[in-house]
Amino acid sequence: MMTTEQPPNREQMARMARRMRLVNVPMRLLLGLPFPTPLSSRLMLVTHTGRKTGRRYRQPVSYVRDGDVLLTPGGGRWTDNLRDGEPVPVRLRGRQVMGRPDLVRDPDEADRLLRRMFERSRSVARFIPFMESDGTIDRSKLETALRFGFCVVRWRVD
Repeated sequence: MMTTEQPPNREQMARMARRMRLVNVPMRLLLGLPFPTPLSSRLMLVTHTGRKTGRRYRQPVSYVRDGDVLLTPGGGRWTDNLRDGEPVPVRLRGRQVMGRPDLVRDPDEADRLLRRMFERSRSVARFIPFMESDGTIDRSKLETALRFGFCVVRWRVD
């Protein structure tokens, strides 16, 4: 069932980005603790290096477990700093591990993985602008998002 709700405009997106920057400050502290917290069952902390600046970033990201991999919706610019298979430090449930990202940009595979994510955590729909609260995916919006940098990150954790 699709809603007639309009997609967020630039001003709404900018407000959401500002809120996320504010929320990420305490999230980094909580997710960086050396023991699991209730938040760490859904969020992990990815450390990556800026490809242009060389600066190190710590990005809180949501994840769901799918067998032996973790799946993350890769909206935002942080995925620009990841390379397929290149290990990056990840703080997962209070432990520092190495994660090897697989950046999924194929529309069919991204659609399949997003549905798997929704099966495991319905709340993922709140953070994916082209997914409805019932898990319905607007395929044309997904394809547009993929063209503009969105991906699903499939993590293999060492």
